Amino acid sequence: MKLIVLACLAAAALAAPTPDEGTSSSVERDERVDHGDGHFRYAFELDDGTAVEAVGRPREEGGISIEGSYRYVHPDGESVEVTYLADENGFQPSGDILPTPHPLPAHAIEQIRFAEEQRALGVTFE
Repeated sequence: MKLIVLACLAAAALAAPTPDEGTSSSVERDERVDHGDGHFRYAFELDDGTAVEAVGRPREEGGISIEGSYRYVHPDGESVEVTYLADENGFQPSGDILPTPHPLPAHAIEQIRFAEEQRALGVTFE
């Protein structure tokens, strides 16, 4: 019985997937500071181009605001970076990879301009 269990464990170990060469990364930088009062900073970077940084500060109104960024290399080889602010207004990212809304069509822009012109003349809409 012990031999069967040992054989099964050995077979499972031999069948376990191994990472492909070049897919593992090593840490090049790892910094962490926490003052315990809401002030903190961390940063790490891997040799594959992945990096994360964040700085946290307590807010007078309570809570913490965090400013940070993360970067990685997209499978197509392009370096992608996103910066963000997280505070009472939520998570606010910015970066070229993030989707953006479609531009307004010309007729919608004209309607907005006309409505602003009417409001400036004192016209109210009910």
